[in-house]
Amino acid sequence: MSPENWYLTEDLDEFLARAGDFLHSRPALHTVALSVTDALRRRGAHYFGPEDAVFGILDDGVVRAVLIHTPPFHVHVTALTPQQADALAARFTELDHPVPGLSGPLETAEAFAAAWQRRTGTAGTVTQLQRLYRLGELTFPEPRPEGRARIAEPVDRELLIRWKLAFDEDTGHGVGQDPARWADARIAEGGITLWETPDGTPVSLAGVTPPSAGQVRVAPVYTPPELRGRGYAGAVTVEVSRVAREAGAAEVVLFTDLANPTSNGLYQRIGYRPVADFAVWGFGTEGG
Repeated sequence: MSPENWYLTEDLDEFLARAGDFLHSRPALHTVALSVTDALRRRGAHYFGPEDAVFGILDDGVVRAVLIHTPPFHVHVTALTPQQADALAARFTELDHPVPGLSGPLETAEAFAAAWQRRTGTAGTVTQLQRLYRLGELTFPEPRPEGRARIAEPVDRELLIRWKLAFDEDTGHGVGQDPARWADARIAEGGITLWETPDGTPVSLAGVTPPSAGQVRVAPVYTPPELRGRGYAGAVTVEVSRVAREAGAAEVVLFTDLANPTSNGLYQRIGYRPVADFAVWGFGTEGG
């Protein structure tokens, strides 16, 4: 496949006009692209960082795949064949486009990493293996911890900033979105739920993306290390999942780090079922 079939643009409206139907065709598998483009549309072109975002469409008369790059984060791609991944690597090298890393379906990411090394001499490393889950029958894990869920408010801003920084450090995300801007946006849209103890102390959080193409994604979920193992993460995740479904979401999804058996076990106990595996590759430069 010729690299010319990969069309790149910085125009979000053009990208969505051409690729919107493709993204909506498989909402769960395309959850990242849907949520990122929705955030850019609602929050502005530089919501994720000061550099311009780049969007790509693989089009031979029919849209076959897309990519999104919002620096300083990694490039994110939908499923590609090895030939399509090689064409993308060729296109990036032609344009001298920086690729700090790439995330996508497992075999796609592996194929791109191999093509990138062939074309640039830069060997990549897997920084995270992820599993995408879809909610089936929601079940509250027992025993249920004492306390209640509530939506985060402006008074929680500093807490959200601290916990976002801690979450990024725990998950190895590295340099990413400004945590204050993230907190402000999530508070404004009611996108963070806290679990608090009976005395009103927040002990865990779960976020959820706004609905897009009938699906929402739970992210992030964070409990401080000293408070783990008490059921707080499960309780708050159940609450945001329940609210999303009752609000009309056709699909509720989330990603886990496959290196964390605790979280993978928890999400399956509350009703999430595996959909597909993804990989995050780094190519020698810090990225989100």
